[in-house]
Amino acid sequence: MDNQAELLKFKSIGRDVVIWPLAKILSPEMISIGDSVIIDDFVFFAGGAGASIGSFVHIAAFTSIVGGGEFLMEDFSGLSGGVRVYSGNENYMGGCLTNPAVPAPYRVPVRSFVHIKKHAIIGANAVLLPGVTIGEGVIVGATSLVKEDCQPWTIYVGSPAKPVGRRPKEKILALEEKLRTELYDKSGKYIPKSNR
Repeated sequence: MDNQAELLKFKSIGRDVVIWPLAKILSPEMISIGDSVIIDDFVFFAGGAGASIGSFVHIAAFTSIVGGGEFLMEDFSGLSGGVRVYSGNENYMGGCLTNPAVPAPYRVPVRSFVHIKKHAIIGANAVLLPGVTIGEGVIVGATSLVKEDCQPWTIYVGSPAKPVGRRPKEKILALEEKLRTELYDKSGKYIPKSNR
């Protein structure tokens, strides 16, 4: 496997990062990546206004992160296959023309953000629209459409996504703490796989 993490020039990048060779990453100089991250083949990632990916993150095949806005993905979060993340969009209200082939001032794109907090998992083929925060510990079910913020430790499904249950916050945070004691030294620095 040819690991793109070694070839691309990211804003910053941690240890044990695997980026499969058929992932397409635009503007890597605007993207920060933590430790122990996997980005699968066939991911399309346009850095936009900047992006930060935490540690212990997985972005699965056929996922796209686009829109030109800010993208934040915290530790222990994941995007399942085919997820669509839009950090920006067009102004569809009729006051301008739309689509990237139209030049300014005739086109007025709207740039925003998407923020995925710790331990949040986004199910296969879900869609996240601009301006949403996915709270800590949230699960978004497969094929769901998220157009509003998701409250922490809640399970959301549907189109539009609605809350249907809760997740065990204390158990998950205890597992995180245990993992951190095993994979970080006393100063809080990540211990790469090659040194364990």
